[in-house]
Amino acid sequence: MCGGRGTRLESPHEKPLHPIAGRPMVDRVLAAVDESDVETAYAAVSPNAPETREHLADRDGVRTIETAGDGYVADLTTLLDRPAVEPPILTVAADLPLLSGPAIDRVLDRYDGAAAGAGAPSLTVAVPVALKRRLGASIDSRLEPNPHLAPTGVNVVGTTHRTMTDVSYDPRLAVNVNRRADADVAADRLAGRDDPCA
Repeated sequence: MCGGRGTRLESPHEKPLHPIAGRPMVDRVLAAVDESDVETAYAAVSPNAPETREHLADRDGVRTIETAGDGYVADLTTLLDRPAVEPPILTVAADLPLLSGPAIDRVLDRYDGAAAGAGAPSLTVAVPVALKRRLGASIDSRLEPNPHLAPTGVNVVGTTHRTMTDVSYDPRLAVNVNRRADADVAADRLAGRDDPCA
């Protein structure tokens, strides 16, 4: 999901193209997807981020889908309206520059284990708010009805209305870059000033 405006980040770049340790966030996320067991990658782009659309148009292995850029739910609905995109699907926000293939595979494994024999429910991956605080990452939303959890931007969208929550303690899922301070936290961790897995 890479069609947002990113106004809170106050960057001269579109949010997905904001560089973390010299590399656009969206490229870091796509590298993690490439490293994972995910077979096909789609990038939800929008008029809010035309340079991101252009940047991704030349990338092998990624198909772009134009959305209106009206928000996560509306853009996700646009994706799901495409015949080629069939749930369950993994969705990943473009603002997770610490994401890795193993972290994605862990989510997929947890989903497969929890969803076995239960149809195809959706999965929301959350981290403790306390973990985000410890890392110095901003807390922009909390998971209802549990205010001690924050959504990560990684989800699996299923075919039923049932939703499961997977609580992760993985720092790679806890740093969403919504503000400049978040970008600094991510860059420090990638530079080895902090262990990205600790």
